[in-house]
Amino acid sequence: MDPNPINTGDTAWVLASAALVLLMTPGLAFFYGGMVRRKNVLGILMQCFMLMSIITIQWILFGYSLSFGDGGGLNKFIGGLGWFGLNGVGQDPSTSYGTTIPHVLFMAFQGMFAVITPALIIGSIAERMKFAGFVVFMLLWSTLVYDPICHMVWAVGGFLSTMGALDFAGGTVVHINAGVAGLVIAMMLGRRLGYENRGMSIHNMPFVVLGAGLLWFGWFGFNSGSALGANGLAAHAFVTTNIAAAAAGLSWALIEWKISGKPTMFGVVTGIVAGLVAITPAAGFVDAMGALAIGLSVSVICFLAVGYLKPKFGYDDSLDAFGVHGIGGLWGALMTGIFANPAVNSAGTGLLYGNPKQLYIQAVACLITIAYTAIATALIFWVVNMIVGMRVNQEDEVIGLDLSQHHERAYTIIE
Repeated sequence: MDPNPINTGDTAWVLASAALVLLMTPGLAFFYGGMVRRKNVLGILMQCFMLMSIITIQWILFGYSLSFGDGGGLNKFIGGLGWFGLNGVGQDPSTSYGTTIPHVLFMAFQGMFAVITPALIIGSIAERMKFAGFVVFMLLWSTLVYDPICHMVWAVGGFLSTMGALDFAGGTVVHINAGVAGLVIAMMLGRRLGYENRGMSIHNMPFVVLGAGLLWFGWFGFNSGSALGANGLAAHAFVTTNIAAAAAGLSWALIEWKISGKPTMFGVVTGIVAGLVAITPAAGFVDAMGALAIGLSVSVICFLAVGYLKPKFGYDDSLDAFGVHGIGGLWGALMTGIFANPAVNSAGTGLLYGNPKQLYIQAVACLITIAYTAIATALIFWVVNMIVGMRVNQEDEVIGLDLSQHHERAYTIIE
């Protein structure tokens, strides 16, 4: 009898989840694209779709092997090249990852995370990065930052995994990682021209709402799919994901209502995304009340980061990738250490259930991720900037990236 039989239900669900996660990157393109000025909207869409192309190729050639392969003496920190070009990654299940689905499907599902993580960084560097520098930087960043962090957190024998860090679907691997990288690049690129003197207005709010809706929809694959099976844990992650998103959207609206007298559509969708970010590491570990607490509280934290922290320090985190993803991911990772309920998942027990050490482990894992990502991102940026250049010149920035980098216009009708 085959010790690792393929379960058709699990396979069907993870196939669907992989497609849902892929849809999140076009959703992010609309979400970010609506926020920028109209002379830069195609630049955002182009960056997202280019990442869908280049990171997919990187992933199947060596990214997956570096992330989940056996790294020999360096296995705590990085995988090897044993699965280069998907050598040995076939239709039979892996003995270590997703043991009821084809190994090639686990690879594909994880590849969607590898695509959207660098795409999140775009929110911090919008409207001012040279496209050639963007392509080279993102390829290097995915290889030298994403792949090692992914290996340390999710691979068998990974450093943070063996430490006991909990990250169900990517709070550390995806959101803290991308958010911190975005902050570092934003500071090294400098602020957009005119940032000090005028607001950078949202050019298409319906695009933003459409993108948020696609992200919310795709996030069910992101979190529920991380159960790697059509099972009770997947159903539970689905429910906690929805609770946190709803609670955070409501919480952000109430904050705005109290402070400015009127809730805004932009505030609601920002809160929803913050809630989705925060529940990502916790979705398969916390119960419904834990998800509610995470969703309600993360909007407060991210609202402060976006509304007070950014103006105080003056960095141009263009679309608040750090303020929502970095801060929201950090909050979610720490809250996992508090609310992880062993009745939901025996793999995690948090502070409220008698294990204060878990909160300490979560904090250490966050600090290690922040330090590694910040240092490595800065070094990669410096090298690429020296060789290719990272910022467009002033004339191109004034014209807009759509024309200066891609010779296209998003809109041909002049109002």
